[in-house]
Amino acid sequence: MNEEFHSSSFGIQDQNQLDLYQGTFPFFAHPTATIDNPKCIGARTKIWHYCHIMDDSEIGEDCVVGQNTFVGSFAKIGNRVKIQNNVSVYAGVILEDEVFCGPSIVFTNDLNPRSHVIKRDFKKTLVKKGATLGANCTIICDTTIGEHAFIGAGSVITKDVLPYALVYGNPARQVGWMCRCGIKVPSPRNSSFCQTCGMNFNLLPNINLNL
Repeated sequence: MNEEFHSSSFGIQDQNQLDLYQGTFPFFAHPTATIDNPKCIGARTKIWHYCHIMDDSEIGEDCVVGQNTFVGSFAKIGNRVKIQNNVSVYAGVILEDEVFCGPSIVFTNDLNPRSHVIKRDFKKTLVKKGATLGANCTIICDTTIGEHAFIGAGSVITKDVLPYALVYGNPARQVGWMCRCGIKVPSPRNSSFCQTCGMNFNLLPNINLNL
């Protein structure tokens, strides 16, 4: 994380304010975005239309935060993260570097919510480096999604996902492995290396998925 951004609470609501903040802080925010008092917003990050960035949140460098995205207090977003439109990143969610969040995915932070019960301690969700979350998937809290895992569109994640695993469905189940470059690992593995990026597939766990 890059703690270049420190300020009292403000909202970017007009072009004059936008020009001022762009001159002072090394990130871009659309005039319709509301920025409260985050701990940090890193250099070259872009925050688009109608986003709301809450107090004490953290956003790293070179991120893209798509239209109508909400980043809650104490949420943590690493470097080079891409968040598409209509995503809510609630308190307790940690997105490590280079995570991709497809449009309209759903994070949660409470396994048994009630409107009349006030809670201060929310469940965590950890999405590790390089993972991809497909459009409209739902991530039930208290789970960890491993490095470079790939979650198919519309999936519901109810348990931890292994690094490099390809999962989809409701509930999501593992159906294969994905290379870090986004290519599905062939089964059986008739080659030890990815033809696109050169990754050594022998480094992946040898689990029989009956594919």
